[in-house]
Amino acid sequence: MQKLTADLVDGVDRLPAAFRERHINWLTANQNPDGGFSGREGGSDLYYTGFGLRSLAILQGLTPTICEKAGGFLKSKLNQPASVIDLFSLLVGSFLVRLGGYDVFAEAPADWPERVAQSLEQFRTADGGYAKTPDASYGSTYHSFLVALAIELLEKPIPNIEALVEFTRQRRRDDGGYVEIPAMRRCGTNPTAAGVGLLQIANALDDSSRNLVIDFLFRLVGEFEGGFRANDRIPTADLLSTFTASWTLAQLGAKDRIDVANVVAYAQSLESSTGGFKGGLWDTALDVEYTFYGIGVMGLFA
Repeated sequence: MQKLTADLVDGVDRLPAAFRERHINWLTANQNPDGGFSGREGGSDLYYTGFGLRSLAILQGLTPTICEKAGGFLKSKLNQPASVIDLFSLLVGSFLVRLGGYDVFAEAPADWPERVAQSLEQFRTADGGYAKTPDASYGSTYHSFLVALAIELLEKPIPNIEALVEFTRQRRRDDGGYVEIPAMRRCGTNPTAAGVGLLQIANALDDSSRNLVIDFLFRLVGEFEGGFRANDRIPTADLLSTFTASWTLAQLGAKDRIDVANVVAYAQSLESSTGGFKGGLWDTALDVEYTFYGIGVMGLFA
């Protein structure tokens, strides 16, 4: 997680100042009075607040004022029931606003990292992974990845990491990609990125799996748009899949095989001249989450 942020900060810093300025301005304007950020349905939530803060962080646009407002929103969520996604978003946001001088956990017990790490174990499943909700019958590749990232942020060891590695390997399919749940046979870009991320965290990605993933992801390049598709049944690319595929390929040492001009042109086609990104050519609205992916793509290839 820290490597992703650091690499993107370095890349975005090489982009024109006007690019950074318009997206900082757009994101700042989209911070709500309560300090959070909204999705398309309105109302602040932890998920979109995390993306708003991550976007501003890689743009080097986090000010003390933004952090104080966002920190107040995050602090208001500390004692509420939370899903894996919410816990992860809360942790990421809390670490980012600390850069601006706001400590969300200032009044929390000294052992709060241990308590949070322990609370994540309620999502552990019998197959070795982690699920979206407690007491699920099987784990989710995506949610397992989020838990692993959260535990990394807390600087704690992942409990029974061998079981998590085996869980992840069971999600690989013959085409080299990974699936989200066990019943699925068709792999997707995003569960594959999560699977690779899990194995890299555990230092358990072998060369054969690496090469199969690279080949799988390159088969998902959009024929006409330049971006990457979510899976081989979807005809159009999207910015989420484009970012996750590009980042994963870069981590696997295959960045030089990406058609950079096409990928960058695709991202630029989704950018608003006043800041913000859409999710795809099919999309009609700007979105805080997709703005992170758009900025990320541009920074990755800067």
